[in-house]
Amino acid sequence: MARAENKETAGPMAQMVAKLARKLRVRKGWSQDRLGAELGFSGAAVSAMETLAQPASDQMLVELERVLGDGMGIFEDARAAVRLEKYPDQFKDFAPLEQSAVVLQMYETLVINGLFQTEEYARALIGGGYPPLSEQRVEELVQARMERQALFDRQPIISIELILEEAVLRRTIGSADVMKNQMQHLIECSHRRNVNLHVLPSDCGTSGEHAGARGGITLLETPGHDRLGYLEVQDESLLITDPAKVSTYARRYAKIRAQALGPRESLGRIKELAGE
Repeated sequence: MARAENKETAGPMAQMVAKLARKLRVRKGWSQDRLGAELGFSGAAVSAMETLAQPASDQMLVELERVLGDGMGIFEDARAAVRLEKYPDQFKDFAPLEQSAVVLQMYETLVINGLFQTEEYARALIGGGYPPLSEQRVEELVQARMERQALFDRQPIISIELILEEAVLRRTIGSADVMKNQMQHLIECSHRRNVNLHVLPSDCGTSGEHAGARGGITLLETPGHDRLGYLEVQDESLLITDPAKVSTYARRYAKIRAQALGPRESLGRIKELAGE
């Protein structure tokens, strides 16, 4: 059964999907178990969706469209809005921009960027944060983070670049096994033709320069070729649209990349830390 807090915090699109799915199920005379079987989910998962204990996943919406949509595209059209409702408040303005970007450049100093996280790493990171979250909210956030990764295979193709501080790779999140699997995932991601992965070595500051000392940043280019910046810290976010400021961040990012290892050397460093 859904908790009252889940019903109160569920977004309007998730509520609409739940009501519509239930009405269409009842119209067919199906039980929750029967609908679950048709969808490839359990009856409990259908119950959780209808009672808003767990809003429909992206995959469930795909299957709801196939089974109940009757060619109307209602559940398909709801996918983007339901996904957006699952994100933390500080990320909601940026999420649609990320999904439509043609170029995405990220520099991370504390943890693996969400687009590159494994499910286990994301769960350990989100579940271990403060203030503590309910298990249902943790799973919802993990699911939403995993769904973002469809961006890697999106058409038209997006160019994605990630620079990671070496300390991020040495910082254990979850367990040693979680980290090993996470680094293996980074290795696999680095082989994608639309991905460039760099490691900023821990000793880069010994030369007297460290362009990334002010923290992480994300830069993106929109389909209209506008350049934007995005900062996020302590559950607060800032979207930067001023061209002069974005230009400064872009030049700083370029300097960070110049101080980082190249893609081949970065891959070698990740393999080394993964114990390969």
